[in-house]
Amino acid sequence: MTGRNQIYTDGACSGNPGPGGWAWISTSGQFASGFADHSTNQRMEITAAMEAVFNNSGPLEILSDSTYVVHCFRDEWWKGWLNRNWKNSQRKPVANKDLWEPFIEEVAQRDIVFSWVKAHAGDYWNEMADQLAVEAGYLQSTRKGNEPPKGVAKP
Repeated sequence: MTGRNQIYTDGACSGNPGPGGWAWISTSGQFASGFADHSTNQRMEITAAMEAVFNNSGPLEILSDSTYVVHCFRDEWWKGWLNRNWKNSQRKPVANKDLWEPFIEEVAQRDIVFSWVKAHAGDYWNEMADQLAVEAGYLQSTRKGNEPPKGVAKP
């Protein structure tokens, strides 16, 4: 997408639920990451994309390996949720409404597109976002004396 700042996002969780990490990285090299003591993979994926949007201005392309995040916006799931008073297509409460609500409100006012990228398929920027998210969650888990996430060596 020409003219858009491309930002890759990812979330990770050690256990599901468990300590989690999120990250975003722009193809210009700017990035941010963070953690949550107790979270889920889905919450970390949403948080990563939401933080990317809230911390970057102008037209954006958010690239995520989370179909949950991408389909919410690309396929406009959020419109159905609002029309059904925050119920999903099975008429159950939408999970993670506390994150979705401010995120959707922001995206609806901006020029942002969402694209899916396959995870762990060698895409440099997706791999960097994954590494940052895993490290953020790992650093939090070591503060708590937990074991590191699988695939992450102890320093």
